[in-house]
Amino acid sequence: MAIVFYQYAGFYGYSIGDVLNTWADMGIFAYALPFLMIFALVYGILDRTGILGNNRGVNSTIALAFGLLALQFDYVSGFYASIFPYAGMGLAVLLIAMIFLGLTGDQGGVNKTWLGIGVVIGLIVLVSAVSDMFWLGGTAAGLVGAMPALIAIGIIVGLMFWVMKSGGGN
Repeated sequence: MAIVFYQYAGFYGYSIGDVLNTWADMGIFAYALPFLMIFALVYGILDRTGILGNNRGVNSTIALAFGLLALQFDYVSGFYASIFPYAGMGLAVLLIAMIFLGLTGDQGGVNKTWLGIGVVIGLIVLVSAVSDMFWLGGTAAGLVGAMPALIAIGIIVGLMFWVMKSGGGN
């Protein structure tokens, strides 16, 4: 019976939940992982584009500074803590949609279908994550209150693209 207990409860009585809670208490999820993600993205962009040359020391120093400065306040940690659970749910919905589309056997227009499903899920994830952020009121009601400003920004950006595309010549 002891063997079953060790298999069920984990090694020496610890479960994966205990390990994850310990990591959360240590700040792994709030600081270490967001820092690593920001550092890797900034370093990758600087290295790939070569905008500052091919000096890896400069690129890593800038990426290090960028990652640490981003974590100076809890904005990034709060945003990551909000968006990634919603993104996980969005990926689960996308997986279910892939399974159901695979059941139909219809391969025509699959790319546009995936694009449409992905855009809808992406918008839902983004709206859900942003509605959790305190700078928009902390609830979905805060997002609804900010909706006129967001619509105005969307209209302005849309007009800017329209003007840029409609301009003739170079």
